[in-house]
Amino acid sequence: MSVDNDYKDIPGTYVFDAEQSRNGYHLNMFCMALRHEKNRTAFKADEEKFLDAYPMTQAQRQAVLDRQWNEMLALGGNVYYTSKLAACDGINFQQLAAKMTGMELDDYRAMMVAGGRPIEGNRRKADWQNKETN
Repeated sequence: MSVDNDYKDIPGTYVFDAEQSRNGYHLNMFCMALRHEKNRTAFKADEEKFLDAYPMTQAQRQAVLDRQWNEMLALGGNVYYTSKLAACDGINFQQLAAKMTGMELDDYRAMMVAGGRPIEGNRRKADWQNKETN
């Protein structure tokens, strides 16, 4: 069952609600497994083989293998869980956030120190669409 919620219109945002939780269960369980050193070692040794233990969709599996961070969120990943995969790759949370926004780390830091993204034009996806057509 899919429910239409106003928050689905926030650009660049995937709210981790009950539906996302159901969709991303196996993806998130894989990510949480990476908390343990033996699992990180096994994953690094053979990523595809390690992923076989988690019945993810093909799209989720490919997003993991390609390190498509935003796609993982779109497919039900929780940012706090997917950050375990980033940490396994030696990427800290600030570096991950910069990657997810398509920004260089220093630019991302400067934006956050200055108060984050401006709300103007970022409230609704329709605002982004209007920006692109103007």
